[in-house]
Amino acid sequence: MNIAVIGRGGHSKVVSDMIFSNGDHQIVGYLDDKYEHIRLIGNTFCGPISSSKRLISHFKDIKFVNAIGDNKIRQGIVRKLNLPDEYYLTIIHKSAIISQSAKIGFGTVVMPNVVINANTNVGSHSIINTGSIIEHDSIIGNFSHVCPGATLTGAVQLGEGDFIGAGATIIPNIHIGEWTIVGAGSTVIHDIPSYCTVMGIPATVKKYNQRRAEVK
Repeated sequence: MNIAVIGRGGHSKVVSDMIFSNGDHQIVGYLDDKYEHIRLIGNTFCGPISSSKRLISHFKDIKFVNAIGDNKIRQGIVRKLNLPDEYYLTIIHKSAIISQSAKIGFGTVVMPNVVINANTNVGSHSIINTGSIIEHDSIIGNFSHVCPGATLTGAVQLGEGDFIGAGATIIPNIHIGEWTIVGAGSTVIHDIPSYCTVMGIPATVKKYNQRRAEVK
């Protein structure tokens, strides 16, 4: 399968390694706005993100992977490109353990040593990062990022665009609103509203972001 990777930063390196480890996949292009024009570097097309349709016309079977770590930027790229869902490849590392009853959305990347247990629903264009655990009956919103070593301990609901920091723990039956940040190492024992940053053990609201202020 021919794949174009969107992004050339650190997260893109890890995603590329996952693609290379799958013998059925071949990276034919990298799209990043640091490239002013599309050009061939070796055997790989490199160009701005807007050149996606040129790659589609060149490779009829091409799929895209959005390898941008920032949730908001990743969402903006998906909206700008406005491609059908089937153009985005879902990548699951071979070491990940995924329940047969779990559902993973279009364009989501599941990193090495992840565990996703029964009846979990992971949205589209999310990142489930290295060694994180998502227990049974959890719901992960689109464009979310669960960072390395984070644990969602069952029936946890994350809203769209949530960022769960490395090593954070969320106890069962917790709901976290959309576009909220949970700081690294935090323990969440109460529901958390949208558009805020929480930290600590137990996690408490430290600030509301600008978008929250605009919504008010």
